[in-house]
Amino acid sequence: MSHPAADSEFRYELCVCRWAELAWPPGGDTDQTAHIVARQLGTQQRRWDTVVVECDPAGLRARAAFGDDELDSDLLHVVRNAPAEWAWYRDALPEPDYPWRYVREAVHRAADRGIVETRREGNHIEIKRIAAYPDWVQRLIAIENKPDLDASAADRLADQLSHDVDVGLADEVWVATAETGETVEPALLETLPVEAGILTTDFTGGVDGDGASVAWHPTGLTPTHSSEYRASRQLELAERAYGRGWRNYQATMRPDCRHFQLRRDGRLMGPWCAAKDCRQSTAECSASCSAFEPEPPAWRTKGWPIEGGPGAGIRQLLARRADRNR
Repeated sequence: MSHPAADSEFRYELCVCRWAELAWPPGGDTDQTAHIVARQLGTQQRRWDTVVVECDPAGLRARAAFGDDELDSDLLHVVRNAPAEWAWYRDALPEPDYPWRYVREAVHRAADRGIVETRREGNHIEIKRIAAYPDWVQRLIAIENKPDLDASAADRLADQLSHDVDVGLADEVWVATAETGETVEPALLETLPVEAGILTTDFTGGVDGDGASVAWHPTGLTPTHSSEYRASRQLELAERAYGRGWRNYQATMRPDCRHFQLRRDGRLMGPWCAAKDCRQSTAECSASCSAFEPEPPAWRTKGWPIEGGPGAGIRQLLARRADRNR
């Protein structure tokens, strides 16, 4: 059994992200967990389709004190080490492995965002934390989305998953693929690393918490880097996930087109093109699209029909949903 999303990895990716938001961990007690979901995150060497960050619930709530936007590595250096009492930033922060002028720039950026306090004492800039930065990240889960996992796709994916297993930056890696209804799912017969878990999905009735099941359980991965390095890289990825989520697709699509809509598919609110009568991909939804028509200026004025126009309303709706699930 497949789903219309199976003809597009982008659409399938949105389905998997929404399912993970609703039902992670698979087969576990979702009421006792806290997690955030993001898409298209990774390192210079590897980018994952879907990332699930398992969180300490109290730590996740405490992370909100530092705003909705992600903290990059330079900002993390500042907020994680900012003192409880006023101190010169060069006394308070650990010696960086890059010039102090970049630390000073990060201190100013942190102050502008209100995530540290600063004051000038003579020629020195002193800093003080607004709150202790929490230990909120527990585990990092990577999911590769292959709706149609045929032999050639499995061969390409096997190399990527083997890299994930060898490096061990994620705590677990999974493959999500559309359920076929066969006695033995084809994904189980492919030459994928045994350490990778397999999720089979059925979104034919729309996306909900029952849309995926475990066909093969993963094993925990052994990291090749030090625990300090791994924790630091995982935190940086978790911060990107916190700030970006998975609904940021509108940043590379054209919600300002008069044909761009959001339409329900079960518990997923996904993009829909009224001109082509389909769930468009990011590649299809661009200014080069032959059906693209900008919103009439009247839509964006006088608060009709939506303050700022439908495109602005769609962005605001997606932002509110991201906030709610963060």
